[in-house]
Amino acid sequence: MRQWLIAAALVAVALARPGAQDPVATFSILGYDPATGEVGGAVQSRVFSVGNGVLWAEAGVGAAATQAIVDVSYGPKALELLRAGMKPDALIKAIWESDPDPQPDRWTKEGRQFAVIDQQGRTAVYTGPKATSWAGHRQGKYSTAQGNILAGEAVVTNMIAAFEQSTGHLSVRLTAALEAGQKAGGDTRGMQSAAILIVGKGQGVWLNNDVVMRLQVDDSPEPIKELRRLVDAWNQRREKGQQRAVGPR
Repeated sequence: MRQWLIAAALVAVALARPGAQDPVATFSILGYDPATGEVGGAVQSRVFSVGNGVLWAEAGVGAAATQAIVDVSYGPKALELLRAGMKPDALIKAIWESDPDPQPDRWTKEGRQFAVIDQQGRTAVYTGPKATSWAGHRQGKYSTAQGNILAGEAVVTNMIAAFEQSTGHLSVRLTAALEAGQKAGGDTRGMQSAAILIVGKGQGVWLNNDVVMRLQVDDSPEPIKELRRLVDAWNQRREKGQQRAVGPR
């Protein structure tokens, strides 16, 4: 976990450095499965190793996605407030209003995009008025999709439809949503990395671990295709009973 937080912090530093790189175009989805209690998210972006900064989740608590002009601190803050019992709508407002916005002339918080989902599947999203177009979000039952620098509204609309219409493990449904978003045009700058993170109380592969799945494709011309390959391989092992709590021997 410490290495994960360090990596995320490094991503945040790189993004916050003036002139370091273009704004990060991203589309993501957060989802909850009431049948299993699992919660998590998936993301794709035209940026290296997007999974290191965008997705945050804690079993029995919920998940968050912080993107566009990324402030990585939004992730752990969201989980802390969800853990304390704050509802998603109030949480979004509290975190955004407490943002000191250290570079209002360039990295303004009005350009941020931030989404949360709690352990009941309730969602809330903020898309700042200065997020690079097209930017927006759509919410569904037990899900929320959001993105910026996208081909258009159909990206997030189709993501929600794919999530709600697909079946199988949460990982399959989240990946189907990314595929639908990409098919609708996705990030207008192209593709580079993708990631998925799913947690469930006591459902991890390792002992005393809640991480059901954490997969990252950090640099690929077809990151969603590669993520799908990994998700399918994981599910095939699960169906054969090889994904057990004790992990590999």
